[in-house]
Amino acid sequence: MPHPLMFEDDDPYLLRLRRVALAFPDAEERIAHGRPGFRAGKFFAWYGGSTKGSADTRIPYEQALIVLPDDTDRAALAEDARCFEPAYLAPSGWIGIDLAAGGATAPEDVDWQEVAELLDASYRRVAGVRRTARLDEDGGPANATA
Repeated sequence: MPHPLMFEDDDPYLLRLRRVALAFPDAEERIAHGRPGFRAGKFFAWYGGSTKGSADTRIPYEQALIVLPDDTDRAALAEDARCFEPAYLAPSGWIGIDLAAGGATAPEDVDWQEVAELLDASYRRVAGVRRTARLDEDGGPANATA
């Protein structure tokens, strides 16, 4: 039995995120566990998530980006009020960022340069040597205006 979809395909935050995430070498979008994920061999980002807990304690984050930052960035992000520990992924080092938090009432309010940099770091953790070399050659989304 397939997992029910837990996102709207025309979500304006997701539409903007797709443009950035799919600009990485060999990046593709895959739906898994009802949510869109972005991968280049392995997943480097997810859209939407929640904290872990029972139905009455779990906090959903529909417009969230979940990434795998390096340990230094993860420690700094953990202090950010927009961030949360995503269910199931947090023990492996993943962290969620609520894109609709901090006064962001529309995708235009999001710092997409920051998003591109977070995606860049996460991509580099999973993409492998050849893809990372291509990213370095091309400059990637983090070095362009998102």
